[in-house]
Amino acid sequence: MLRWLVFAAMTTSLAGAAQADEGAFLKSLQGSWTGAGTVRIRTHMSPINVSCNFDSQSQGLALSMEGVCRGLILISKSIDAQLKFSGTKYSGSYLGPRGGRAGLSGSRRGDAINLTIRWAKEVNGDRSADLTLQKVGANGMRLTTVDVDPESGDRVVTSEINLHRK
Repeated sequence: MLRWLVFAAMTTSLAGAAQADEGAFLKSLQGSWTGAGTVRIRTHMSPINVSCNFDSQSQGLALSMEGVCRGLILISKSIDAQLKFSGTKYSGSYLGPRGGRAGLSGSRRGDAINLTIRWAKEVNGDRSADLTLQKVGANGMRLTTVDVDPESGDRVVTSEINLHRK
């Protein structure tokens, strides 16, 4: 009985520490961000250069990001993500450059939150892709999406945006 109580107390303590770590990590991503990168409309197409601005807010175990990316002079797309940490996992939603709200789920490893995107409709032959939100140093962040090319089966970086604090 005593072992069970010690185990329960340790488990509760570790869960509380994990949530505190996640809250601190999300707070470190808060702020105004600007940067540039590339986006592929389809896995087989050439990348388009984009410039982006994002604002992110953290509150406890939640993070929201809203921004705009511009490319090819006239193209401007709104992007946003809502994430929440619960237990040991992240979940939320994503509105990418192709429109349509997508679901997000995943976990953090080190300075990166690795998420699976579940698109509302087929994109590049299926309804899933990977999104990584990575903290780079004290004042940098990288957003990367990877999808599978339906023809070759190869994993293709469909967007990589490197941001720094304004």
